[in-house]
Amino acid sequence: MTETHSTTSPGDHGAGRLSRRGVLTGGALLAGAAMIAPTGASAAERGHDSRPARRPGDLRDLVTLDALALSGLIRRRQVSCVEVMTTYLDHIEEHNPAVNAIVALRSRAELVAEAREKDRQLRRGDRAGWMHGFPHAVKDLAAAKGIRFTSGSPIYADRVADTDDLFVRRIKEAGAIVIGKTNTPEFGLGSQTYNPVYGATATPYDTERTSGGSSGGAASALALRMLPVADGSDYMGSLRNPAAFCNVMGFRPSWGRVPGPGFVAQGGVSGPMGRSAADVAMLLSTMAGPDRSAPLAIDEDPAVFTRTLQRDFRGTRIAYVGDWDGHLATEPGVLDLVESSFGAFEALGCTVERALPAFDPARVWDLFLTWRWWSMLGYGDLYDDPSTRRKMKPELVWEIENGLRLSARDVAEAVEARTAWYGAVSDLFAEYDFVLAPSAQVFPFDKETHWPSSVDGREMDTYHRWMETVAPWTMSAHPVAGVPVGFDDRGLPMGVQIIGPDNGDRAVLQLAHAYEQRTRWTARVLPPALRDG
Repeated sequence: MTETHSTTSPGDHGAGRLSRRGVLTGGALLAGAAMIAPTGASAAERGHDSRPARRPGDLRDLVTLDALALSGLIRRRQVSCVEVMTTYLDHIEEHNPAVNAIVALRSRAELVAEAREKDRQLRRGDRAGWMHGFPHAVKDLAAAKGIRFTSGSPIYADRVADTDDLFVRRIKEAGAIVIGKTNTPEFGLGSQTYNPVYGATATPYDTERTSGGSSGGAASALALRMLPVADGSDYMGSLRNPAAFCNVMGFRPSWGRVPGPGFVAQGGVSGPMGRSAADVAMLLSTMAGPDRSAPLAIDEDPAVFTRTLQRDFRGTRIAYVGDWDGHLATEPGVLDLVESSFGAFEALGCTVERALPAFDPARVWDLFLTWRWWSMLGYGDLYDDPSTRRKMKPELVWEIENGLRLSARDVAEAVEARTAWYGAVSDLFAEYDFVLAPSAQVFPFDKETHWPSSVDGREMDTYHRWMETVAPWTMSAHPVAGVPVGFDDRGLPMGVQIIGPDNGDRAVLQLAHAYEQRTRWTARVLPPALRDG
């Protein structure tokens, strides 16, 4: 049965109160990323080009531009890299203290000097790529050479990376200047960004509440316009939950799209975040692509993600899993808000129907737990040493100790169950083109609360059970975009997952782009700190 819902109006949540900066650059802000001129652009950029953005009269407005628009201004030398860096650093200085999103920030003198060198390169006609001169902060679970690399753990509080992770190197090669890190939970565990090294990160929509996690620093920084784009990673919704809690977009690629080492397709992937689908696609084109260090990488030219995202969705069939017929505990109001997005999809020509894979969701959760426990044994050496074990987050100790109790047969059965689950999802995609699911089961909660102990009166039996809605798609390894769906009557944001077919990353981004053009939540509803008082 098809259900029709109207898109929730943002009128009660600040949509009409854009800041003076947003009003000044309203065209660039509301038109999204496809606003740079094709003149002089690389083939990679032309796929998203439309019409040029103009140099703002007030340089403070540079932060309101989407990433591709900013890229065009830099490329045409309408703004200098020094102007961009100085503007962003001033903006970070003003807004970061309220949310604690960017950590390990490098000195202004060093960063301005690097930006000045980027300007010299442009004058020589030596443009590195579409991110030339961009300020970029790397999630603190990845290595960026010469920068503090703590993983949010007191065990590594003083560690400094001596190399770059592969995707970080690619971002640098595209021209970005790494200014520091974005905050994350300890070892990335839990969808709540807090740790004993840097503290907690807030959503800019209510700075007393969490930004989600584990890419919480990245999402909060994006929402406050402190970064043009951001990288993140995702095992259990870490690119999806913080996107929902901060009214931005996160994209979990197919496993192997952004290459990583190893011969086992575990749950964790790296991926892009942004304020528009076009920006997300462009960053994915930079992060993705095969590498000889990654035996299971997808062997496809990442330039595919630089092509236009325009597509006709008439006749598209979408399944909606909701709370899996009551299996998932959800905070009141979450499902109503998620389902309010149906109207936007139906306006695109899609039909949205309630449908579930032919698989017990309790079994999906059990196999997720086993895979997670198995993967956490990678920290076994830290657990074995009493001096480091006592510094560990209790949730990590719990994961490792459950992993140590696994037998080889337990793992083999979980592998078989995951294969069966993949088959059930494949059967669903034989009938439907996409799947929708809530991005979270609760709204942003108090940042001093480590995790919700109950949801709508139901006790949570693990520290991450309240995020079970994302686990099925981690286990199937399908691509997922987390996009905003609006706000509750407290002004708290929520999101929906758009799940696509196997390796259908571009198709998911196309639907996310079309949905974004209908709704424009990120552009329309700024965080309170960016609105006029």
